Amino acid sequence: MDALSRSYGKMLAILAGFGCLLLFLMMLIIVADIFLRNIAISGLPIGLSWSNEVSEFFLYVLTLSIAPWLLRNGQHIRVDIFLKVVPPKTAWILEWVGDLIGLVCCLVFAWYGANATFQSFISGAVNFKTLVTPEWWSLAPIPIVFVLLSIEMIFRIWRLKNSEMGPRNDAVSAA
Repeated sequence: MDALSRSYGKMLAILAGFGCLLLFLMMLIIVADIFLRNIAISGLPIGLSWSNEVSEFFLYVLTLSIAPWLLRNGQHIRVDIFLKVVPPKTAWILEWVGDLIGLVCCLVFAWYGANATFQSFISGAVNFKTLVTPEWWSLAPIPIVFVLLSIEMIFRIWRLKNSEMGPRNDAVSAA
């Protein structure tokens, strides 16, 4: 299970790297749009009419692509003041409860996201903005990412099972 967890962690790091690449591309698109709006160059458009729409989509996808890596590295917001003051066994049990609730929530979001994506695909729904795209393109990342988050929640539960009783030490603490 350790080897599987390490391999999964590497895959999440690659996905986070993809999110970073999207951030870089988004920056380039915004800079190009501003440049072209302010400096007229013969033969080039005045701005990139699609830049806002693509930037919004990239921001959405990069947020989703980095989320599982953040969860794995304990970088999500975590207020654990209460866990620091209760007895270690109680804190450990509460960690279990939190992870199980997180797993259920991720699975529910994955299910509903997959259903919404499928219904959008079947209905042929389309987003009409500057660019015209199938709606399911923007919905498809949701079930994928929540399945990845569910898998990470299972690994978190497994790591908690094998840890000493007490609150986690593998996360950023607000305490």
